Amino acid sequence: MTPQAAIAAARRAFHAELLRNVLRVGEKGVPNNADKSNPYSAAIATAILRQLKGKAQRGALQGQQSGNRFENACKEFVTTTFLPLSHLRPGKWHVEKVSSRNQIAIARFDQYSHLKSLAQAAEDNRELAAVLGSDYVIAPDLVVYRLPEEDRTINAKRRFVDSSVARQTPLRSYNDSLPTLHASISCKWTIRSDRVQNTRSEALNLVRNRKGRLPHIVSVVAEPLPSRIASIALGTGDIDCVYHFALPELQKAVADLELHDASEMLDIMVQGRRLRDIGDLPLDLVI
Repeated sequence: MTPQAAIAAARRAFHAELLRNVLRVGEKGVPNNADKSNPYSAAIATAILRQLKGKAQRGALQGQQSGNRFENACKEFVTTTFLPLSHLRPGKWHVEKVSSRNQIAIARFDQYSHLKSLAQAAEDNRELAAVLGSDYVIAPDLVVYRLPEEDRTINAKRRFVDSSVARQTPLRSYNDSLPTLHASISCKWTIRSDRVQNTRSEALNLVRNRKGRLPHIVSVVAEPLPSRIASIALGTGDIDCVYHFALPELQKAVADLELHDASEMLDIMVQGRRLRDIGDLPLDLVI
């Protein structure tokens, strides 16, 4: 018997973790990633749950526990799938959950290190703060970053650098470089209209405020309603792509429920390369 592919196995483990610690059903059997006041949302979420191998626990989670636990599960999935692909993208890689909600948490990365000074200036000057607004506010859920390399690693096959050349590049630890942000990952257990703009604004701030290469900017969602996923996925210029925690299961759910508008919306997002499955994320991060 052919062993299961590593990403497929990690995807199953990801769903098993969600069933253990995040995905819950209420008294009426509606999963907690659904909008229980919306019958279509409840029906789709329930249909997805039936396809996952396992049983969700009953009872609600308090406060922000669902979102926090979803972030933890996403971090584990990316760690166990992306890091082993180092043969495709060598480097000293790290995957980290941003525990601090410091609005300039990414200032420790090379492309955004200037934001620390900007935030300090805004704090000291109210007029400047009014002008800047929230353009520098960026607090991702997960980050993937690369540490600088020592010269002996860079020169392993040939002497490419010495003290006379390449004195600005952040790839060299010789230059006292900071880590380079490779990816910013937003994790959304559910999508509500009042939070969509925050996600887009944060993505645009990553684009506008960088000094250097732009990191991957992606979002992982567990939202069952295609129309709400579209509120983040459609359009270009901010988020690279949205990844659904169970896209094939979502597609089958809306097809089985004969929700033709929802199926058409999913087709638009998938064929337009705006929506993919969580299983696509590790390889996309290699690019």
